[in-house]
This record gives sequence, structure tokens and C-alpha cells, in this order.
Amino acid sequence: MINKRRYRLLFLYYCGISRQMIKRILQHDPTMSLIYYLTPSEMHQLLSISMEKAVRLYKQLHQRNIVKQIFSDEKEFHILTIFDDKYPTQLREIPDPPLVLFAIGNLNLLRNHRTISVIGTRHPSEEAHQKIDHIVRPLILNGWVIVSGMAIGIDSMAHIATLTEKGKTIAVLGSGLNHIYPKRNQTLFHSIAKHGLVVTEYLPETQPKPYQFPERNRIISGLSYATLVIEAKEKSGTLITVDQALDQGREVYAVPGSPHLPETIGCHKMIQEGAKLVKDVSDIDMDWEEFGREWLQP
Repeated sequence: MINKRRYRLLFLYYCGISRQMIKRILQHDPTMSLIYYLTPSEMHQLLSISMEKAVRLYKQLHQRNIVKQIFSDEKEFHILTIFDDKYPTQLREIPDPPLVLFAIGNLNLLRNHRTISVIGTRHPSEEAHQKIDHIVRPLILNGWVIVSGMAIGIDSMAHIATLTEKGKTIAVLGSGLNHIYPKRNQTLFHSIAKHGLVVTEYLPETQPKPYQFPERNRIISGLSYATLVIEAKEKSGTLITVDQALDQGREVYAVPGSPHLPETIGCHKMIQEGAKLVKDVSDIDMDWEEFGREWLQP
């Protein structure tokens, strides 16, 4: 039986309507069945938006070939809406959950496994490989699912280490599945899609744009029991993910390093501000033994 509410949400999403506007529509029209029959003037009054936005919304809602595109994409990708049973439970809990996820690979990795996001600078120090070997590799061998953003630097190192050890990894993209970024990671993308899972909230044809990467970071932290920062400079985009993890009530861990390395300054600052210092994998495992059962609850 067709889930009408699911496809109505997908239709709104494919029309290019923002997350915020869709949520506003849901408040006034929970079944999403009435909005298509409203005039721009009625939308203006119901949603408390300007006439300019109402006219634009009306045009978006009356595009052709949207349904055809949805069915075409469903043949190529997994598409999960927030109304679907397979939508990851842990993402429902975050302040601004994605309404739709597009994925390639093993959807079972979205279940409440032991998941940890491993993040850090795009320009790591020479010590970074040792930190990955010392802390991340044991996590992989212990069955943790490694979540990261497939960026160059620490992200790629974490994914590659997981694939090398035949572990489980999830990559969260800041672009659509038909526009892989960075392009140099095409091979890595295909490996993760084959042996792990690649997810994004962006429509398949969405090109990478700068604002989308900070936005996707809430999904990286949201999918994870905890966030582990391997290296970060003092002013690093990594800190955005850390802030989101804290807002989501997730644990945050940071790896210390030489005080002479700029790549460790951000980690030291996090530790000063309350992140848990990780000297080896036992620091994470002990917390998991104490708090992990709660994470595994459906």
C-alpha cells in the first residue's frame, strides 16, 4: 500500500521547498494534502509569509515531472523520509532532523549500533596516522561503526582505515549522490558505497556548495553516540560538528598532541572546555559500558 504522506513529503522536497518551509506547512497541514489547492493569497495568510514567497511557493508546488523523477531516483538510491520505519531513530532526536535521506549501501548500519564520528582537520600533521592507528583502529576492530564526512584529511583517513580493516563505515556527504565532492575521493566513495553506507540529505543532482558542509555536520554527529576529534586547529570547521554534538547531547572526545603543533591547538582547547581527553581506546570503551545500553534502546 502506498504511503501517501511519505510521497507528499517527497514531492514537497523535490519541489525545492526548504526544510523550514516544509515544517511550517506540516504545522498547518499535517497530511500535506491541502497545500496544493491553495492560491498564493491563501498561502500568504495561512503560512504568514510574504506574497512574494507565496507566489514562489505556488510555482514550486505546480512543477511537472516531479513524480516521475522521484520514482526514477527510488530505483537507483535508497530514499528514507522521517515518516519511514527505517529512518534512524537517533536522528529523530536531534533539534533539526533531516526530513529526507538519500543513501547507497547497507542501510542496516543506520540502526543503533555502536557508532562514533571521527573528524578533524583537512590538513593533518604527520602524527595523525599514529593517532588513527592507536585509537581509531582498535575501535574498528571492536566493531564500532565509524561515521565521517569523506573530506580530505582526517575524514578520509578514518574511512580508509575502516575499509582496510574490513570494518563498518558511514560517509555523510554535503552534496547530492550524483555530485561527489571532493572529486579526488571518487574511488573512496565507491568503496564505501560497496562495503559501507553513503548518506546525504541533498537531492541527487545537488552540486556542492559551501554552506551545505557545516549543515550536514549535524547528521554526522546525530548518527553517532559520540564524536572523536583527532586533530583540529584553533579555528577549525571541526568545531561546528563539536558544537552540534553538544547541542544534541552527545559525548565529545579529543585527542591531545604536541603543544608545538597547530593541528592540536583546537583539541587542547576542547579539553579545557570540557571534552574528554582520550589517551587510548579504553577511555571510550569504559564510557560505552556505562552509557551505551541507553543508546541501543529503540
